[in-house]
Amino acid sequence: MEPLRAAGEGMKLFTRRKAQFSRAGKADIPTGLWTKCESCSQLLYNKALEETLRVCPKCDFHFPLTAAQRVALTLDEGTFDEWDDDLAPLDPLTFSVPRPYREKLIEEQQACGMKDACLTGIGRMDGLEVVLGVTDSRFMMGSMGSVVGERLTRAIERATERQLPLVIISGSGGGARMQEGMLSLMQMAKTSGALMRLDQAGGLFVSVLTHPTMAGVLASFATLGDLIVAEPRALIGFTGPRVIESTIRQKLPEGFQRSEFLLEHGLIDHIIHRREMKTSLARLLRQLHH
Repeated sequence: MEPLRAAGEGMKLFTRRKAQFSRAGKADIPTGLWTKCESCSQLLYNKALEETLRVCPKCDFHFPLTAAQRVALTLDEGTFDEWDDDLAPLDPLTFSVPRPYREKLIEEQQACGMKDACLTGIGRMDGLEVVLGVTDSRFMMGSMGSVVGERLTRAIERATERQLPLVIISGSGGGARMQEGMLSLMQMAKTSGALMRLDQAGGLFVSVLTHPTMAGVLASFATLGDLIVAEPRALIGFTGPRVIESTIRQKLPEGFQRSEFLLEHGLIDHIIHRREMKTSLARLLRQLHH
């Protein structure tokens, strides 16, 4: 019996140590090292993904970027001068369903390090001075509230006054922000009116659509460019494909609302890969701006 008892005790000790090793091993593995591609489901090492400008090396899917990353990729290093960074959103309707809007804003600001879903300013793109606006889908899905509309409108007006080319990079899936009601919807008309005055003054506006660009953003300034370009396979539309299918009860065409489909049907003018975006935009601006 002694050998059997010894074997049993040994097995218990092995099991305890195995459990301790497993717990220690899990604790030693850092989280946030990998990202799953939403297009091909490939598991991607985050450091390698950053080296490819957050483009999947397997299927070429372009992941969304933050506004700061967009600025860094689009403008020459150290040339960006941000405008109107003191503007912050208010809660004019005291909106509280399903939760207080003020609390949501604070949470988003802390998570994103931005006061709202938009950056604007002036900088140089391959040496060419441009006015730049960028929306960020991390902040309430890039939805357009009073601050987003005001910052973009001021940027458009400054581009008009200074006779500089304007580039707005849109990555917004949230449309107009319901928490600000009519004040949010008014930003669609306000930005569109400012772009009309830019056009009347002979200015140039290039709109860059990225994944995703949807709803009120697409229905206003994003599709009013003299030239509209997009990143590959970006989802672009007013309402998502699942909502459309459930409404019309029909199967949508393959690739519906993706950049390639919209290029074929005339909504956009050109598709540009992320690694070529800066040089391509600078070349186009030099050719078109006068």
